[in-house]
Amino acid sequence: MIKGVLIINNHGKARLLKFYDRLSYDKQQSLVGEVYRIVSKRSDDLCNFAEAVDWPGKDTRYIYRHYATLYFVFVVDGSESELAILDLVQVFVEVLDRYFEEVCEVDLIFHSDKVHYILDEIIMGGMVLETSKDEIMRSLNGHDQKDKTKNK
Repeated sequence: MIKGVLIINNHGKARLLKFYDRLSYDKQQSLVGEVYRIVSKRSDDLCNFAEAVDWPGKDTRYIYRHYATLYFVFVVDGSESELAILDLVQVFVEVLDRYFEEVCEVDLIFHSDKVHYILDEIIMGGMVLETSKDEIMRSLNGHDQKDKTKNK
């Protein structure tokens, strides 16, 4: 099961937090700090998997990719395949890139509602719903068209 999705910039600031476990705000913030300390210190030559230290529950891992100024981190338990989640990170980033046309950190800040909507199209309640970029984009375009007609 996916326990959380975090996007953190190179300075340790969270740009997206989505937890599928109930955690207090203080615990969330301490976990963001832990995740950042672990992934930011790892060399690019190392694999993109790291064992979680302070995360509640056993057998928790961080699976992440570093793109430009952002770390995309998926927190998973032992039932998830590391390579499948790494591919899911890639799908998420590619959908963001297609939707925002060259996504950057500012898009994540000013359009956080859209970013959460995109993530909800891919993952719901810690379970993967959709991995097809075309299906996700079709849903996003339909949602945008509905919003446009609603606002007229």
